[in-house]
Amino acid sequence: MTSPAMSYGKLLSETQPEVVRSEAQNQLYIQKLEELTGRENVTPAEEKLISLLTLLVEEYADRNYAVPEGGPLHIIRHLMEAHKLRQKDLADVFGTESIVSEVLNGKRDLAKEHIRRLSARFHVPPSVFF
Repeated sequence: MTSPAMSYGKLLSETQPEVVRSEAQNQLYIQKLEELTGRENVTPAEEKLISLLTLLVEEYADRNYAVPEGGPLHIIRHLMEAHKLRQKDLADVFGTESIVSEVLNGKRDLAKEHIRRLSARFHVPPSVFF
């Protein structure tokens, strides 16, 4: 059995993460993050890789994507407008149209899973929704 440190080293050698310099590289890291975070059981080594890739993707996003200041609802509405989406178009993110409505009307808080899905859908760091 390999130690967690060795597993992390192997993951690093396979992924070879570095500062993101292109949209293509950013998308590759996002795909890897979606793959890792979508697993039921994540190893400690995978958690470390998730943290590293998240930092790299967030740093790229901070440098390349202008996200307006405001609360999470303002951000969601801005992203919906920018992508020409209506409430019903986010049902896959929230589960149902009624939950989309409740969130957008401030009657329900964003759940961690909503934030993860919004982040993946719009290719923005999860921190913009806090």
